[in-house]
Amino acid sequence: MRAVSAGLQCVSEEQNLRSADIIADIYAQFSGSRCERARQNIRRAFPGIEESEVNRITKESLRYMFRLFLVDSLMMPQLVTPNTWHRHVELGDFESELELMSSDKPALLIGAHCGNWEILGFTMSVLGFPMTALARPLDNPLLDQWVLGLREARGMRILTKWGATSEIETLMKSDNPRDRRLGFVADQNAGANGLFVPFLGKLASSYKSIGLLAMRYKLPVVVGYAPRKGNQFKYRLDVVDRFGPEDWESQKDPLFYITARFNHGIEEMVRRDPEQYLWIHRRWKSRPKWELQGKEMPASLRSRLESLPWMTQEQLNQILDPNPHLAPQS
Repeated sequence: MRAVSAGLQCVSEEQNLRSADIIADIYAQFSGSRCERARQNIRRAFPGIEESEVNRITKESLRYMFRLFLVDSLMMPQLVTPNTWHRHVELGDFESELELMSSDKPALLIGAHCGNWEILGFTMSVLGFPMTALARPLDNPLLDQWVLGLREARGMRILTKWGATSEIETLMKSDNPRDRRLGFVADQNAGANGLFVPFLGKLASSYKSIGLLAMRYKLPVVVGYAPRKGNQFKYRLDVVDRFGPEDWESQKDPLFYITARFNHGIEEMVRRDPEQYLWIHRRWKSRPKWELQGKEMPASLRSRLESLPWMTQEQLNQILDPNPHLAPQS
């Protein structure tokens, strides 16, 4: 990987991105099950979509994944520096959040596997607003150590110990603003014990820890992402939602509201740039117990869904539809 990274510096960005596209197309030929999973997820998220559009989004999503992993993540430390960041990153809507970032107030920054999630915290650190991000460690410890060095090259701290509640509590009590600005990539499947909230027309399991943290410390929640601009190493930082205690404290179930709302923000990212989302994820793999048992949705859950300010009858009907033509994810 070090050799690949060094080799990338000898070739133009455009050529590297074209090479990543070729590798992605080859990968698609030998990964039929993952491509079909992506197509299934796209059909689930966008009912009635034309099959030609499903195939196009699947192809572009795979290409985007390889561009991100093989090119952008390796070139980012060299391209995004205090003197050159403006050539590659446009602040966009995120400029309105600089006041929050420049203060010593704590905050939760929520991203997803849409756009370039790595560049969000990296750019903030380059601009002098370092933060702490939670990330899953890679299986290979040597590769994990090297990638960790890339991520932390400009002052961002990576916390890789998942479920480290005591460490997070220590961070929130720290005098260092970096420690009290926490970033989460929040669109992973949280398993059978997660909180099931709407995501692209179907209930999906989400981690409760984000909402509980926001409630306990009364933290503002900023949902944002960094979509690529064209076929080049250029990104725009956009905020899709921002909310705080004044929004959830009046809700009957604040935890459900917070979790549903940041997932609603992630939905907005995906709808804006579906080609830049990792559709091969098993986002809907875990299912609620009542669904696995073939029972109807509990009335209490339906009531909570109906109470969400953005929920429409059409969206509720889509969630209630069991989608029998879609096979469960494995």
